[in-house]
Amino acid sequence: MIPYSTQDINEDDVRAVARTLRSGRLTQGPAVERFECELALCARARYAVAFNSGTAALHAAYFAAGVSYGDEVIVPAITFAATGNAALYLGARPIFADIDKFATMDVANAASKITKRTKIIVPVDYGGRPAAMREYRALARKHGLVLVADAAQSLGGQYRGKPIGSHADMTIFSFHPVKSITTGEGGAVVTNNSSYATQLRLFRTHGIAKDKTLQKRGGTWHQEMRHLGYNYRMPDINAALGTSQLKRLRGFIEKRRTAAARYEKLLRNIHGVSLPPVERTYERSAWHLYPIRVDKKKRRAVFEGLRAAGIGVQVHHIPVYLHPYYQKLGYRKHSCPQAEEFYEEEISLPLFPAITVNKQKFVAKTLARILKSL
Repeated sequence: MIPYSTQDINEDDVRAVARTLRSGRLTQGPAVERFECELALCARARYAVAFNSGTAALHAAYFAAGVSYGDEVIVPAITFAATGNAALYLGARPIFADIDKFATMDVANAASKITKRTKIIVPVDYGGRPAAMREYRALARKHGLVLVADAAQSLGGQYRGKPIGSHADMTIFSFHPVKSITTGEGGAVVTNNSSYATQLRLFRTHGIAKDKTLQKRGGTWHQEMRHLGYNYRMPDINAALGTSQLKRLRGFIEKRRTAAARYEKLLRNIHGVSLPPVERTYERSAWHLYPIRVDKKKRRAVFEGLRAAGIGVQVHHIPVYLHPYYQKLGYRKHSCPQAEEFYEEEISLPLFPAITVNKQKFVAKTLARILKSL
């Protein structure tokens, strides 16, 4: 089976993890700080705070932004459920906005959802394609909102000449094995705001503070729990892998971009396939996904035909409010028609740094054969 995506691990990665295993510091050691420093440089941010998952990073970013009971958080309908769930964790209500032709959150629709209860707005870089951050920056400034970018799929991409991670008040990344780089499981928040960074670090360690001022007053053992935080720490083993992987980030993204360009050539003459919109001049996608669209009446047959042929296609994503849990909360179908139409037609083709030309040709040939048969 050709996976829709997979990690790329080399001997340098293995050695980096082995060194950490032998160091005696498997958690709360120096490897996490090294990883955070390298990630901050990569994103051109002052601070990076590592977490044990992208979901934990979202939860922490919403907390640092001051999200609490009764607040509203605007998120796109097309995203992984965690983007909305992190609002629920804090007693807030996710408000779902529709998408534009790039499958990122539509600015005008998001603006129409802002109320007095709105606390933050969370554009998502769908498939690695940057959301309209300049417009969202202006929208957040106009309404006094915190701008949190969900860049779980776009590390290594660029927007208006700057790397992803340098445009929002806080930007979250994910390091799941299918992402731009991997730490096994892991995530991070980058920011230029020192207060946010302090809150993020507290939140990932049970809300407990340990600093020199406290120790001077109460003894070297003294600590204080200031918030109801969580154990969201990233282990040093994972951080060591992440630091090693970051050295190859640029190469990973270039390979993804090359594979995406190859798909465009292989697929553009296949009848019944809609390809992703071409990149705008001011953006460089990280190409986490290669999402095509087919007739919704044929989507299931195409999907199952590709799977039967050994091609591990996937669908990204079910509109979050259509999940049964959200339906129980009172969300209703048809509230974001563009998102629902996109979901009914989308198929993600295999795309990862090590995918070969022959595998991509096989995907294209098989897709053409299935569509012709239908």
